[in-house]
Formats: sequence, C-alpha cells, structure tokens
Amino acid sequence: MDMKSLFNKILTLSGATVLMLSACKKDGAVITATNGTPGQLSASATTLVLNNAKLTDPSIVETFTLVQPNFGYNAAITNTLQIDVPTDNWANPYTVSMNPDVFTQGFNTNDFNNILLKAGAKGNVSGQVSVRVKSAINANTFVYSNVLTLTVTPFNLKSWLYVPGAYEGWANPGPQEDSLYSATGNGIYVGIINFTAGNNQFLVTPKKNWDNKYATNDAASTSGTSSNYSVTYNGSNNFYAPSTAGYYLVTLNTNNNTMSIVPANYYSIIGDAAQGWGTDVAMKYVNDGNGMWTATVPLVSSGSFKVRQNNDWTFSWGIPKSGSEGYGIANTLNDTSNDNIPVAANGNYAVSFYSPAAAKGTVPAVTTTYSSVKQ
Repeated sequence: MDMKSLFNKILTLSGATVLMLSACKKDGAVITATNGTPGQLSASATTLVLNNAKLTDPSIVETFTLVQPNFGYNAAITNTLQIDVPTDNWANPYTVSMNPDVFTQGFNTNDFNNILLKAGAKGNVSGQVSVRVKSAINANTFVYSNVLTLTVTPFNLKSWLYVPGAYEGWANPGPQEDSLYSATGNGIYVGIINFTAGNNQFLVTPKKNWDNKYATNDAASTSGTSSNYSVTYNGSNNFYAPSTAGYYLVTLNTNNNTMSIVPANYYSIIGDAAQGWGTDVAMKYVNDGNGMWTATVPLVSSGSFKVRQNNDWTFSWGIPKSGSEGYGIANTLNDTSNDNIPVAANGNYAVSFYSPAAAKGTVPAVTTTYSSVKQ
C-alpha cells in the first residue's frame, strides 16, 4: 500500500470516530432533582368524636387533602400519610400509602378508628394526634408536609384470636381452647396460656376453625425461658412455647408480625378451707381484658384461705384487718400481713381474683378485689 492510500484510510477512520462521538452527545437540558418544596396538608375536620354506632357505616368522616410538593421537575412521587401521638415524636408513626396521583385520602369510621388506635391514641379518651405526609422520589430524596394536630376520641374495639394447640388436644373449636385478646383492636393480642408438660405446640387462628392461621416459618425455640418468632400468615410451622411447663404471656403483634412468649405471673388459692396450707389450687386467667383469675373449688367453713402469686408467699392477699366479712361479691383484698379469707358455709365456690396479665416478676397491686360465690 502506498503512503497516499494509507493517509486516506487514517483520515476516513478519524472522521468516523468524530462522527460517532458526536452521535453520543445528548441534546437537551440535564434533569437534576432538588431537595423539594414541601406539600401542604389539610383536613376536613380537626376535632372528631368517633361513634361506635357508625362502625359499619361507609360514610367518610375524615378527609386529608395534599397540595403536591415540587422536586424541580415532573417526578413520580410516593406520598405516605403518617399518624402518631405527640409523645412518640415520629419514632414509630402509623403509615397509610396514598394512591399515586390521588391527593385526597378519606376514611370511614371503622378505618379511621383503627388507624388512631394503632397510632397510639387511647380509646374513649379525648387526645391529640399529629398527621403529616412524607413525599419521596427515592429512598434518599423526600420532604415532609406541614404537621396537622387533631383532637380525637376513638372508641375501643375489642377483638380476639384463638389458640388451638397440644395443651387442649388441638380442638378448634374446643372446650379448653384459649384465646388472645386486644382491648382496642390495635393489632396487638395478649393472653396467658397454661402449657402443660410436653404440650407446648400451638397455632393462632382468626376464627374458631382451620381456614386460616397465624404461624411461623422459623425453627422451634424451646430451650430458653422465653421464645420469639417472626409470624407468617398461613405459614408452615407451629409455634413452640419453652419446654418447661407453666403459665406464659403470649403476645402476637399483627402490625410487625412478631410473637413473644415469656413466663407470666400466676395465682392460686391456698389454705385449710381448700386443700391445705401446703397445696396450691391453680386459677385460670380469663383472656378478656378484665384481669380476672378464676377457679371453682370446694371450700369448708371450718377453714380459711388466701390467694398468692407464683406458688410463693412473696405476694399474697387476704382480707383487711379492719374486719371485712371476707365473702360475697367484689370484696377488697390487701397484700401481705392481712387476715385469711373466711368461708361462710361448706360448698363449691367460684372464686375470682383480679390482677392483669403480666410477665413474671412484675410487681402486682397491693390492693385488689375478689369474689367468692357459692354455686
């Protein structure tokens, strides 16, 4: 090849390279996100007293409206409504995702009541909640709207879940099947279950049937004094309480899908009116939020009894030394050095004692009530 031909080829290649580089250049303005101008949030009502009678009424009782924030260009924005009690200071707000390109969000009585309870508002009590919107175009670029302060009075909405398991023969429903209880319907269910030796497997069901269940995909945890699980709706594995038999406080949080199982305080009847001062008669906790422990037991009038915690004399209850008759309905009991509880006549008695569900080691109230009613 002569020098002239070589030069022409080099020139042609250079021109093509320049053309390629020119073709890669992007025309138009560069899009750059700014930190964003916050949106403006408003509410249709800032004071609400919710009415239980309208629980099934679909009418909207509260509407939030957002003026969309500005990130400097026409961005795809995700808006999330956040509701919290002021004392939480946004550490753990309850969140509701708003539909894309829809800047109003309405709630009926049932939905808004549940949101308020899950956000930490107290049922049947007037209090304040804070509301704002988080607007984001990605995980690192977001703004918050102004904060609204609402004065609200939600109502408590009692609800139960059911606990079939080996301790009661896996009957669902069954006469010995226990339950977990939520006083407010806030998604957190609590109960005390007495797991007998070798019978520590269980599940949790929304209804007294096997259609659906709260279970886990975790392996069994039985060796310690407590157990913790992640919860999977219709998961594959049973829950296991610790292998040591006894009373356990079971807490199922359906908001974050966790379960904890820890030893619980428990109570018994002891005395020569029952089975003697060396034998405890176990009481059962009623998982209905009223804090009642109960037992039906034969009692004799020639003896007396007390109620004590954890089969131990550290905490025990008897009638006040002021001279209460000690039987009948809703009598007062005092802790420690008080008199034994007398029995009016021989017979079977339904004895009830009031102390709320609590983890073992929680110090109980000094004064409480009980009833001892002849059957």
